[in-house]
Formats: sequence, C-alpha cells, structure tokens
Amino acid sequence: MTVIARERHNGTGLTGTGLLARLAFRRDRIALPASVYVIVALVAGTAYTFKKLYPTAAGRAALAASGEANPALRFLYGRLDGDSLGSLTTWRYGVWAGIFAALMAIFVVIRHTRTDEEAGRLELVGSAVVGRGAALAAALTTAAVANVVIALLLCAVLPLTGLSAAGSGALGLGIGCCGLAFTGITAVAAQLASRARAARGIALGVLGVAFMLRGAGDAAGASGPSWLSWVSPLGWIQLARPFAAERWWVLALPLATFALGVGLAVGLAAHRDLGAGLLPDRPGRPTASVFLQNPFGLAWRLQWGTLAGWVTGYAFIFAASGAAAKGIGQLFGTSSALQREFTRLGGQAAITNAYLAALMLLAGLVAAAYATSAILRLRDEETDGRAEEVLATATGRIRWALGHIGVAVAGTALLLAVAGVATGLGYGLRVGSAGHQVARLLGAAFAQLPSALVLAAVAVLLFGLAPRAAVAGAWTAVGLVVAIALFGQVLQLSHWVMDISPFTHAPRLPGGTVSAAPLVWLCLAALALAAAGLAGLRRRDIG
Repeated sequence: MTVIARERHNGTGLTGTGLLARLAFRRDRIALPASVYVIVALVAGTAYTFKKLYPTAAGRAALAASGEANPALRFLYGRLDGDSLGSLTTWRYGVWAGIFAALMAIFVVIRHTRTDEEAGRLELVGSAVVGRGAALAAALTTAAVANVVIALLLCAVLPLTGLSAAGSGALGLGIGCCGLAFTGITAVAAQLASRARAARGIALGVLGVAFMLRGAGDAAGASGPSWLSWVSPLGWIQLARPFAAERWWVLALPLATFALGVGLAVGLAAHRDLGAGLLPDRPGRPTASVFLQNPFGLAWRLQWGTLAGWVTGYAFIFAASGAAAKGIGQLFGTSSALQREFTRLGGQAAITNAYLAALMLLAGLVAAAYATSAILRLRDEETDGRAEEVLATATGRIRWALGHIGVAVAGTALLLAVAGVATGLGYGLRVGSAGHQVARLLGAAFAQLPSALVLAAVAVLLFGLAPRAAVAGAWTAVGLVVAIALFGQVLQLSHWVMDISPFTHAPRLPGGTVSAAPLVWLCLAALALAAAGLAGLRRRDIG
C-alpha cells in the first residue's frame, strides 16, 4: 500500500523540484549568466552610447524623426514614442532584447524537459523519489528566475545611465515579462512534440510569427493594421510605452500568457506518456530513397529543417535591412560620431556603401556561426551513438564527415546568397535599380564566404584532433572573430590582433577594392585546416 501511494505521489507531485532546479542551474552555470549579461549589457550600453552620440535634444529629435519616417526601420526596431534617450533606447533594442530573452527561455526549457526526456535522463531520475512534474517545474523555475534577474538588473542599471527610474522599470519588466511569456509557450511546445528539435522548432516558429506580426503592425503606421502589434508578445514591450507615459497594465498580457502556458503545459503533461508527444509522429517510408543511401543525403536530411529556418530568417531580416538603406544617410547624418563609427565598421567613405558593407559583414559572421553549428553536428552524432551505427556499414569515417561538411559549405553559400539577394531587392526596389543592386550585393555577400569557411574548418580541426574541446573551442573562435569585427576598430587594436580574424582580410563590398590574393589564401587555409581535422579523425577513437 505504501509503495502504491509512493508511486502515485511520484507520478503526480512536485517532489524533488528544488533538487532538479539546483541541478539545472549548475548545468547552465556558464551559459545562463552569460546570456543575462549580454542582454543587460546590450540595453545599458545602448543607452550610454546614445547619450554620447546624441548629447543635444535637436540631434535626438532629428534621429527620432528619421527613424519614424522609415517603414523598414519601424519593421526592424518598432515605433518611437518620443525623442528622449530612454525612448531611443527602447526603440533600438527593446524588441531585440525581448527576442534574446525569449531565445534564452526557449533553449533552457527545452534542454531541461524534452532534451533530457529524449536522452533517457528523466526516466532515470524518475525512478527515484521524484514527482513526474518536477522536471517541468524545475525547467520553468530556471527560465523564470533568469528572466526576473534580467528585469531587476535593468531596473537597477539603466537609471545609472541617466534614464528615469519609472521608464527603466517599464522597459526592464517588459523585456523580462516577454521572456516569461515565451517560457510558458515553450513549455507547451515541449509537451506537443516528441523530439527536442521539433519542440524547439515550434517555439522558434512562434517567436518568428510574433516578430513578423509586430513588424507588420509597426511598419503599417496609424493608417494600417497597427493592431497586429497588440497580438505579439514582442510588441507588448513597446506598447507599455517606457519613458513615455507608461502603461503598466500592458505588462499583465505577457504575465497572463506565462500563466496560461504553464497551466496548459501541466495539463498536457499529465495526459501523455513519458518519452512521447501529443502530436503524432509522422512515420517514414518503409525503404530509404536513393538520396539517403549516401552520407551527404543523410546529413542533408538531418539538417535541412534547421537550414530552412536560417534561410527564412535571413530573407526577412536582410530584406528589411536593405530597404532601410535608402534613408540611412539621413539617419546617421544626425550624429557625426555615429557616422564615423559606422563608416569605420563598413570600411567605406560613402555612408550608404558603409551600411551595406556592414550588412554583408554581419551576414558573413552569422553564416560562420551556422557553418560552425552544422559542423558540430558531427560531434552530436558521435556522442549520441548514431555515428557508430553509420560507420558499422560500408561508410568510412572520411565520407561520413564529408557529408556534414558538404552540408555546412552548401548551407553557408546559400545563406550568403539569400543575404545578398534579399538586401539587393530591399534596397534596389526602393531606389529603382533592383537588378543592379542584387548583382553587386550578391557579389559582396559571396566575398565573405572564404572567411566563414575558415571558421567552419576550425571546427573540423577541433573535431578531428580534440573532440572533447570541439564545441567550446569552435564557439570560442566564433566569439573572438565577432568581437574583433565589431569592436576591433573602435578599440584601435593592433593589426596583429585584427589579422587573427579571417574577416579582416575579406574585401569590404560594395564600393571597395577587390584583391584575389587574400581570398585565395583564405580558401587554402580552410582546406588545410579541414584536411588536418579529417586526418586526425582517421586516427582517433570514435566516441
């Protein structure tokens, strides 16, 4: 009788939630503080930067007028509620900080629920005196605490930059509550899908729809369907009107979404089996297609969904960014300091070319991050034991690795092509020369390909020679290159440090000069690093 009572208690209760929450914080002891720091530093740094770049009310008013008059900028950043430093900070990074908080919540909740369940860890934990709902409660607690910390830090830090306490509270709470809303949404996604990748895809899809609805509503203006912003959790951040007659009641919307999501997730979790999802799994075909009978086809099948998400995001973001280029000279002309810094980043004297060149640099950096993640899928396949099943067939190690490398190379080229075409169309349609702009920006985007492939080759090298350090080492290399690209010129680093980044050697296009020698050397470096990694893979143990 005692055993039956204990089993019922374990099946429905929250016993062990505190222990699992402490374990989750320990597992995320690096990623979680880093995410919180980046979000807080991004918003606070923007407030400080605007204070330095626009010290006068006239300059801030000119910037606000230029930003409000550009539909593409309203799509990317949102509407402006005034021209104060706080309003400009909310406009520039309020929505994007909410996106980063939502992404943090998505990855934390999925990792500690569906990923652990898929790997069999929750079944092992559940064999002890742990309630069935403890894992979900621990994941929700972890994500919720992180978002609360973000809100509290922003409320404390932003006033130190000279912003009002009330506006800082509205902005900080808006960003934190947006993260809470997606915590609840992700908890529901984790119950619907039976795989972590699918659950993550559902949550990211909701985030993408929220961004599009908010962007469409803000870009439409007062005469269009501005009500679309009200149905998006990302829109609620600015609709709370930080630093402009705050609407505190709007913060009840994300909190209600969080509560509704948590309640729905708990109810759904009680009506499904461990390891299963509520959405039916789509059965595969009884026999594999010819395309799946080679390593490249298998790698493509495993990664095409992720690549499709990247392509969709590239298309929308770079099309909107390209459309904003038409008025960028007027926008940055309101601050000579900002114009100098942006020109330095883009590497051109003409501000429009500098802006477009900076966009292509950004496309290359993000494509390098995609390439790194695609290469590191090899490590996931190895640690999860799936690589051994493939290598037990007639497929050799090099062919297996080349399949994923081929997907990474093709995906990186595709992303850069999408960035060039989308930016060219966005800018060209507004200036009346779409064909010409697409051609030159497509070339500018492909000029970043060798640099992105060098970082992918670094991941291959680490995977072949030091597999245990591959993930940390590869992402450290990406982070270092991004830091050099964004802050190297501003900090006036020596050319020895700048030359570490392969993107330093790529031409700044459009508008710059092109030299074939650096591109050839970058390609040769990528080939050499990848070859060394594959040679190491042939000689080491798998697993």
